[in-house]
Amino acid sequence: MKFRKFRRVQIPLAAVALGCAFCSISASAEPVKLQPKRVFESVDGIKLPAAVVLAPDGSGRQFLVQQGGKILILPADQSSSEAKVFLDLSSRNMIDKAFEEGLLGLAFHPKFAENGKFYIYHTQQAPKRTRLVEMTVKPGDPDIADPDSERLLLEIPQPFWNHNSGNLVFGPDGLLYIGVGDGGKGGDPLQLGQNLFVLNGSILRIDVDKRDGDLEYGIPADNPFVGKEGCRGEIYASGMRNPWGLSFDQDGHLWCADVGQQKWEEVNLIVKGGNYGWSLREGKDAFDKALGVSAETAKFVDPIHQYGRADGISITGGFVYQGEAIPALKGAYVFGDWGSGTIWAIRCDPQKGDVTESIVLYKRGEEMKKFQPTAITAAPDGEIQVASWNGQIFVLEEAQ
Repeated sequence: MKFRKFRRVQIPLAAVALGCAFCSISASAEPVKLQPKRVFESVDGIKLPAAVVLAPDGSGRQFLVQQGGKILILPADQSSSEAKVFLDLSSRNMIDKAFEEGLLGLAFHPKFAENGKFYIYHTQQAPKRTRLVEMTVKPGDPDIADPDSERLLLEIPQPFWNHNSGNLVFGPDGLLYIGVGDGGKGGDPLQLGQNLFVLNGSILRIDVDKRDGDLEYGIPADNPFVGKEGCRGEIYASGMRNPWGLSFDQDGHLWCADVGQQKWEEVNLIVKGGNYGWSLREGKDAFDKALGVSAETAKFVDPIHQYGRADGISITGGFVYQGEAIPALKGAYVFGDWGSGTIWAIRCDPQKGDVTESIVLYKRGEEMKKFQPTAITAAPDGEIQVASWNGQIFVLEEAQ
């Protein structure tokens, strides 16, 4: 079925009574328009930001992940220059091509305040691979990582330099979810997107607090492919190209933005065992591949939203907004595009997978040509924060 573009819907500036997180908004009032306001301008050394992660210890500390290998703790005062270096792995042989390699992901253990554990995902060269590593902070100093505490949990061979993904997020179940790309190059030449015997092209789900056999982690017994011949038990969902943006909302739904090939960028709601189509499909359209499985007979989960090349070239996933400054956006999923610099919000019925609204919040102008979102996250106060690939960080606020 051909995808129908959603109309642009106006939403009211005033607070509205929401019966649920995804209910409809009137189209009769003025639209919400956002503008970027740069923050952390005095912080030196911000380069190629890949993620901004909030520590789950009540401290409000924000950790800025940079592809080159450093993690900075951003100052509580946005005008301050006093960022701290939490971890520096820049001396490692991580990068051949900086566009998609390097230090890509960070997640804190749900009990980080008690055990000091955190997890990073990075590429490594010779041979190319991605590594999932556990570390702890130094005893008595939660602002400094202890490199000597490193424990390798998982390595994944990567045939090419791109499509490594690297998003890490702990779910409400206490398990770690890991976004892994298809291994790279255009068109999935090694046909890994539908291969359940490898970890590429999937969302993985593991238990970092257990160990199964010789593995440095546990595989949850209810993962969908546990015990199935020819399948890796770590896989929670498959058919991903290069997921860039995993986030859980307040109701436990897992949102995933997946970067497209040549036609569609997509937003997915991830379900256990779901096959999201790549590389038999791109978005909702067939993508011709000789995999022995036809797009007509395979069972796929449709994206809840997709947009074409007229609107962007590389989706950056975000989060479901629950802040207070923009009441009309509460409960909407906010995301953007690295290429076009556009920021959108959508609302959907997560049970049906139906998007009810697609809203353009910001379109990049001449004054912001270098605005290229690589991470869209909730700041400590719940407001929308965007890291741009050119080394700048912004908060989005209502245009005056």
